[in-house]
Amino acid sequence: MRIIFTVLMSLAFFSGTVNAQEENYKGETGLAIPRFVSLHSDRTNARSGPGSRYPIEWIYLQKGAPVEIIAEFELWRKIKDWQGAESWVHKITLSGKRSVKIITPGENNVYAKDDYQSRIVAKVEDDVVGEIKKCPPRNNFCLIQFGNIEGWVSRQNLYGIYADEIID
Repeated sequence: MRIIFTVLMSLAFFSGTVNAQEENYKGETGLAIPRFVSLHSDRTNARSGPGSRYPIEWIYLQKGAPVEIIAEFELWRKIKDWQGAESWVHKITLSGKRSVKIITPGENNVYAKDDYQSRIVAKVEDDVVGEIKKCPPRNNFCLIQFGNIEGWVSRQNLYGIYADEIID
């Protein structure tokens, strides 16, 4: 009997997971969940729950860093960061402006064109944040601006954009 119950529960969980991925889930705001946003401030309190009564777990110190909203509750947003950590932040601490963070350790090439054979215009270290300018369809690169430098970076080196997401 236990085996049958376990199998049924597994099937129910699996089918629920598939349905959640197929649906275009909307949060309380009517916006898609999950979605990427960025940190609005250079000091953002990350809490263990959705409210100021919950303790601060850590403080983000990088304005513009991308985070993924994975849940909403009133004025609070549950986010996941580039390291996979989840916490709650007040919605006012977030911006709809899209950014990416370099996640590949060491120096990463920034190319003049969306091609590994093109000229390298700069090298950026991991944890550097840039603004997304364009991510064309069926392309492994995104056009990113890092301060006054603009160039193409491989998607695999970036956190803050979905694998097949298109940004014009």
